[in-house]
Amino acid sequence: MSALIYVGTSIPSFYHEARLEPEHQVRRQWTREWWDLAMERDRLVTSAAVIAVFRLSPEPKRSDGLALLAPLQLLAMPVEVDDMTGAYIAHKVMPRDATGDARHLAVATFHRCDILVTWNCRHIANVNKQTHIRSINAALGFPTPALVTPLELLET
Repeated sequence: MSALIYVGTSIPSFYHEARLEPEHQVRRQWTREWWDLAMERDRLVTSAAVIAVFRLSPEPKRSDGLALLAPLQLLAMPVEVDDMTGAYIAHKVMPRDATGDARHLAVATFHRCDILVTWNCRHIANVNKQTHIRSINAALGFPTPALVTPLELLET
């Protein structure tokens, strides 16, 4: 059965990673391996918030990221997403940037994605924050998507 997976900003970034340090190269490899599998078996989606980040990126990251994301459906961002974003910030679940991590979590949650995949292990795919995130989402009446890295999805 395919999963509905929200693709965060860091995924196309690492897919096209050019830094040569081993930790960046291994994340690039895992991202590419996961992407190839996911494109065959899952339904990948993203949002205009992710596209906006890449429109501000320098070349060639801008073009490469936008090309990778082009086949993905863009999820709508109705006013409820704004409300959820504000709730995450107010409850200190996410940083104060309403266009960043809080917005990505809100879009994925509102649309009831099964998974939000990201390399953002500080604010999103962070096991230490997941109980807090789940409690806020429960209060809002929503289940929480699995918040994971591509590596975790390769191992399932």
